[in-house]
Amino acid sequence: MNTVPILLLAAGASSRMRGGDKLLEDVDGHPCLRVMAIRAIETGQPVFVTLPALDHPRGACLSDLGVTLVPVPDASNGMSCSLKRGFAALQAADVVAAMVLPADMPDIETGDMVRMIADFHAAPCDALQGATASGALGHPTLIAAEWSDRIQTLTGDKGAAKLIAALQDTRSFTLDSDRARLDLDTPEDWAKWRARQRR
Repeated sequence: MNTVPILLLAAGASSRMRGGDKLLEDVDGHPCLRVMAIRAIETGQPVFVTLPALDHPRGACLSDLGVTLVPVPDASNGMSCSLKRGFAALQAADVVAAMVLPADMPDIETGDMVRMIADFHAAPCDALQGATASGALGHPTLIAAEWSDRIQTLTGDKGAAKLIAALQDTRSFTLDSDRARLDLDTPEDWAKWRARQRR
């Protein structure tokens, strides 16, 4: 089986939420992180979730889901730390790529993930990035397993953007509307998103 594990990034500090936690915000009656984990599970792929620590409050909403929790004690040093620890945890012989998805993107559906994985299998490449209808690159991002060692060289809070920019064989995959770029970082972001859901 050519596995494409899904790595949900959930180790950030929610520093722009002014005391709240964006990943515990309500989505369809459940914490956002739980909803995103269930959608990832429904792809049939293994799911890994980075957290600041295994006993972090976010972990409670995942305790019955069977996902693999990956502690990132140095998460304050940037997203690169989550990627490095996450990729180190999911390495296995049959992994052909990993899908990276920030967990604060509640418009990303199971179907989006499934279609992107199928597209990667049909035409393997170094990286496959989700994109908006207007062509702006975003998430999810699939990174071929052969680049896992390069992930371990990342630093700072720019994720894998610099690495992907240096790769030769990359493609984009268009998702509906702006969902590939819509992350919710502030109370205002969440309020606007909820207002849109009610329309």
